[in-house]
Amino acid sequence: MKRILFFFIMMVMISTAAQAQFEEPVIKKVSNEDRADFQRQFSDIKWTGQGFRFNELDRMPAIEIRAVLQSAYGDPTQTVEDIIEKDGYLRDGKSIQFEYWFIIDGYIPMMVLDLEGPFDNGLVYVGASRYVDLMPAVKRTLTKELREASPKEYVDYFYSPERGQWFKVSYESGEYKKEEIKQPSHINIK
Repeated sequence: MKRILFFFIMMVMISTAAQAQFEEPVIKKVSNEDRADFQRQFSDIKWTGQGFRFNELDRMPAIEIRAVLQSAYGDPTQTVEDIIEKDGYLRDGKSIQFEYWFIIDGYIPMMVLDLEGPFDNGLVYVGASRYVDLMPAVKRTLTKELREASPKEYVDYFYSPERGQWFKVSYESGEYKKEEIKQPSHINIK
């Protein structure tokens, strides 16, 4: 009788652990207004890109990923304009087009960054190193959500330090564009 009870308890524990392992993570985007709170809450995090396994998103042009991110999650958490507004200048290391910051399951920080503007495929994914084992499931869920989203219109700006050039990057009227432009007048670099 004890063996049967022990076997039953073990099976319940294994099935509960297996079920938790296959639950989809809840991905919540951090708004532009909540950036400071996010940075305070996760100031001690050691960031890593490990665990975000290569998948179909990594073969997709960044300019197209941005359009489905807009559809699934709305405006980015941060754009190049936000960085310049905050810092007053543009550092080469901060030459991004957009960043989406997320909190997974209410306690795990993650960022999706576009470091190469509209000129590359895929994005850069970083998360808290202590949760690296959860990142494959997070990226699978993110990929599923983006695959189910239809592209939505957006307009971003990007400065390429390698080219010494500003670009207007957009998805409008069903067309993806990256246009060379002069520095936008609304972006004031000190």
